[in-house]
Amino acid sequence: MKKRPKILVVGSLMMNQGIETSVIPEEGQTVMGEDIKKSPGGKGANQAVQMARLGADVTLIGKIGRDRDGEELVKVCKEAGVNTEQIIYDDVLPTGSSIVLLETVPGQKVKKRSIVIPGATTQLMVDEIAYLEDEMDKYDLVVLQNAIPMEVNEAIAGYAYKHEVDVVLNPIPAKKLSKELMECVTYLIVNEQAAKSMTGIKIHSDWKREWTRFNLDEARVASAVIRGRGVPTVLITLAEKGVIMNTPERFYYKKAIEDVEMVDPRAAGDAFIGAFCTRICTDDSIGKVLAIANYTAALSIATEGAIESLPTSKQVREYMEQKRDA
Repeated sequence: MKKRPKILVVGSLMMNQGIETSVIPEEGQTVMGEDIKKSPGGKGANQAVQMARLGADVTLIGKIGRDRDGEELVKVCKEAGVNTEQIIYDDVLPTGSSIVLLETVPGQKVKKRSIVIPGATTQLMVDEIAYLEDEMDKYDLVVLQNAIPMEVNEAIAGYAYKHEVDVVLNPIPAKKLSKELMECVTYLIVNEQAAKSMTGIKIHSDWKREWTRFNLDEARVASAVIRGRGVPTVLITLAEKGVIMNTPERFYYKKAIEDVEMVDPRAAGDAFIGAFCTRICTDDSIGKVLAIANYTAALSIATEGAIESLPTSKQVREYMEQKRDA
């Protein structure tokens, strides 16, 4: 990487409770779980840490409570090399948390379901980040997610647009996006579920058969619909099928990495986004950017935890060499 990109991430810091079970309970049913683990994460923290581990100069802004979970999250982010000095503390609400339910059936893909309790995350206010308007031109890229209030995203995206700084939006959890926000976004990255929520188009990437032109056309149409709302470039991640990228110039499809043992998929999307954001700031070709992002996500899937699963640039390089030699 010729240049160390300077990236601003504004998003959530959450403490995850990961629960593994082979049976999802129905109403009124009690089942036995297999494991429960506490893990620092949140989309903002995950993406920021992944960028830092891949060599970016990252500043993270979010809101947490004055509690042990908040202290642990700041500590983990600092240790990864993230600048946490602009994280804001809430004196009333606790740090956000999430319950991640991992359905682990032998011989089947691990399925993830999440419930988020936002806590202090949603209390981030526009007046608390208004100073960024005068600092925006020092960043190469701004990264946002939907966990923080929409008006905060709109303000920050507007500051970036004014200073001609590219904006990446990962609109998870799904909610209606304003026209004002969409018109300031350069890259919008969603998974197939979020793409369906935004467009009504189901992308059949989970069919147990080979990827076909029909499936690719679904992704192409869904991304075109989103682009029609003012976003120049749209990426849709498709789990084990890979990723598509629809730009003003052309349409890209990059297959996922094959023969990856799925241990824990909870941070895979954030690993992909962290790698994409780090590499898109360089002179790399789009094909190389997407390939590195896919390798990074694959490594995350093969490792347990959220932030714990996010690889370093050295690990990604070694993994790419290993796969090439296989």
